[in-house]
Amino acid sequence: MEHLTSISAVRERVRAWRREGHTVGFVPTMGALHAGHTSLVEAARRACHRVIASVFVNPAQFGPNEDLSKYPRDLPGDMLKLEQAGCHALFTTTPDEMYPEGFATWVTVEGLTDGLCGRARPGHFRGVTTIVAKLFNLVQPDDAFFGEKDRQQLQVLRRMTRDLDLPVRVHGCPTVREPDGLALSSRNLYLSPADRTRATALSRGLRLARAAYEGGERQAAALERVVRAELEAAQARVDYVEVVDLATLKPVAEAGDDTLVAVAAVVGATRLIDNHRLGDAFPGA
Repeated sequence: MEHLTSISAVRERVRAWRREGHTVGFVPTMGALHAGHTSLVEAARRACHRVIASVFVNPAQFGPNEDLSKYPRDLPGDMLKLEQAGCHALFTTTPDEMYPEGFATWVTVEGLTDGLCGRARPGHFRGVTTIVAKLFNLVQPDDAFFGEKDRQQLQVLRRMTRDLDLPVRVHGCPTVREPDGLALSSRNLYLSPADRTRATALSRGLRLARAAYEGGERQAAALERVVRAELEAAQARVDYVEVVDLATLKPVAEAGDDTLVAVAAVVGATRLIDNHRLGDAFPGA
């Protein structure tokens, strides 16, 4: 696996792949990689001839009271995982290269960013869409791969790509979970052993909501109460539990197969998110 450390090096490498007739898959990450990330690389390998990943802890998507300085970083471990997953090239860079002095251009997606995590983290999605637009521009991949655990982010990036006519196919890949149901996340590293156990309330609540839906419950408020009760029993601080339309991310009164149960909660000092589309089987169910 090649390690590329400048924009010019990435562009040169991708141009060489193009001359050889290769398609390019891209997996952007913030590092602290886990099996969820490597599943994206594996999906990219199945779809494309060559795969490039990026590791960049993007300061623009962190709020003033969030965990930028504490965000886990393990570049040697990340490189090993990517190489083992079959990644062909890794791009790492610095904030100074991505946001040089005088940087003043931002990409925003309206509407989809208003609720859920956008309500709790103002400015977060502006940072996400700006960095992904920049990465798409410099890598110019055919396909890009993102996890469905961050469904709002996935929908926002799909809208951005469509609205800006970017020639990239954006793929959502299934959430990877621990055997006990906890969705894999780099932020799980923050959890103490006791908090790690309590954090399973997120997936457990979603599973119970799915069971209620399968049993005929269609009222969004009732499904939300099922999830909220599970979180409160685990002494998690609920940020939101909402049943929303998958396309618009707007709250709905009645659930259907194409609605999403989305949850964010703080366990200990760690904010975690998870979701489930009600038309899908819950893993392990």
